[in-house]
Amino acid sequence: MARISRQSPRQSSRTASRQQIHPVDELLPLPRLALYGFQHVLAFYAAAVIVPVLLGNALGLSRLELVHLINADLLTCGVASIIQALGVWKVGARLPLVQGVTFTAVSPMIAIGLGAGGGTAGLLVVYGAVITAGIATFVFAPLFSRLVKYFPPVVIGTILTIIGITLIPVALQDAAGGAHLIGTPAYGDPKNLAYAAGTLLFILAMARIGKPFLSSLAVLLGLVVGTAVAWLFGDADFGAVKETDWFGVTTPFHYGMPRFELLPIVAMLVVILITMVETTGDVYAIGEITDKRVDADTVARALRADGVATVLGGILNSFPYVAFAENIGLVRMSKVMSRYVVVAAGVFMVVLGLLPKAGSLVASIPHPVLGGAAISMFGIVAAVGIQILGKADLRDERNTLILAVSLGAALLPSTVGPFFDRMPDDMRAVLNSGITLGALTAITLNLLFNVFTSRSTMEIDWEDFGEGGAADPHVGAVAR
Repeated sequence: MARISRQSPRQSSRTASRQQIHPVDELLPLPRLALYGFQHVLAFYAAAVIVPVLLGNALGLSRLELVHLINADLLTCGVASIIQALGVWKVGARLPLVQGVTFTAVSPMIAIGLGAGGGTAGLLVVYGAVITAGIATFVFAPLFSRLVKYFPPVVIGTILTIIGITLIPVALQDAAGGAHLIGTPAYGDPKNLAYAAGTLLFILAMARIGKPFLSSLAVLLGLVVGTAVAWLFGDADFGAVKETDWFGVTTPFHYGMPRFELLPIVAMLVVILITMVETTGDVYAIGEITDKRVDADTVARALRADGVATVLGGILNSFPYVAFAENIGLVRMSKVMSRYVVVAAGVFMVVLGLLPKAGSLVASIPHPVLGGAAISMFGIVAAVGIQILGKADLRDERNTLILAVSLGAALLPSTVGPFFDRMPDDMRAVLNSGITLGALTAITLNLLFNVFTSRSTMEIDWEDFGEGGAADPHVGAVAR
C-alpha cells in the first residue's frame, strides 16, 4: 500500500513559500554564500585591477599612488556590486551583476590625464569628469532605458571593435617593458617579450585544457605564474610589499578636489553613453540566464546603480563602473543564480580594498607579464565587437560606411599625433582618444543614416545578446 505523506498546514505553507522564491532571490546558507562569493571575486579580480594599473602607469604615478588607486578601485567595486545586487530604493537591478571599472574609459582617461599634465594633477581633471558623468547617468537612466533602439548592432559592434583595437597597443607597450622605457635599450628587450609571450601562452593553455572553473581563472593564474617566473629570474621586486601597511582606509578626494573642465566632461559623457548600452545588454543577458523578467524599469534601476557607483568612484579616487560580463558567464556555468552571492562577493572586495598590502602585491606585477595578459583581454573586446557586427547588415552601404569611417576616425590620434598636439589642451583631451572619436563618429553617422531619415531604425534584439552577443559571458568582458 502506498505511503501517504502528511504535512501540517504550517509545513505546507513553508513548502509553498519556498517554491515561490525565485532562484535569484534565494538566500543561501552562509558557508555557500562565502564560497560562491569568493569564486566571483577570483573570476573578477584580474580584470578589476588592470584599469588602475594601466592608468597609473600611463600617468606616471608613484608606486604608493598606484597602490592607493588599486585599493580605492576594489573598495568601490565592492560597494557598487552590493548596491546593484541588493538594491536600494530605485537603484540596483536586484540581479546577480558584479560591477567593475569599464575598459571603455581607459584610453579617454589617459588622454584627459595627460592633457592636464599627467600625475595626480591629471587625475583631478579625470575625477571631475567622472563625477559629472555619473550624475548624468543617474538622471537620464529612465530616458535611456527607452532609447536603446537608437543603438543598433552596427553602432555597438563598431564601438566595441574600436575599444579593443585602440587598447591593444597599450598592452603591447607593456609587453615590451612599459611606456616608461620607450627610448631606452630595455624597451623591446627579448626577455620582456618572453615574459609576455609566456604569460599569454599559459592563459591560452588554461582556457583550452582547463576545467570550467580553472578556465574562468585563466587570466588571474597567468598573472600569478608569470610574476612567479619573473621573480625566480630576479625581474620582479616584492620589497615594497613588506613596507606597505596591512590596513588602510581610502579617504574621499585623496589627491585633492576634482577639477571640472568642459571638454574632458564631454569625453566622459561619451564613455558613459557607451557603457549604458553595455549595461543594458548585460541586464538582458542575465535576465535570460536566470529566467528573471527584465523590463525598462529593471534597466533604469541598473543604470542608476552605474551612476551612483561612478559618482562614488570619482569621490573615492576610482573610475566609471559597469556590469562585468565574466561574472555573468560564471553564473551560467555554476548555475548559482542568487543575487546574495554577489552581495557576499562585494563584501569580500570591500575587505580587500582595506588591505594596502594586496594592492602593493598587484603593483609588483612586471609590465611584460601584465602586457601578456592584457593582450588577451583587449583582443577579446575587439572580437566581441566583430561578433556583434555579424548581426548588422553590412551589405547595406550605409552600415558599411558607418563602420569604415568610424574605424578611420578611431585610428587618427595614434597615426597623426602631431595634428592633435596643435590643438588646445581641453580639445585634445576629447579628440586625442581613439575610442571617443570613433564612438562619436559611429553614433553621429547612425543618426544621420538610420534615424533622421525615412528608413526604419535597426533595433537591437537583446534576446540574441544573451546567446553569443554583446553580453555573451563566454566571449569576455564587453563591459570593460
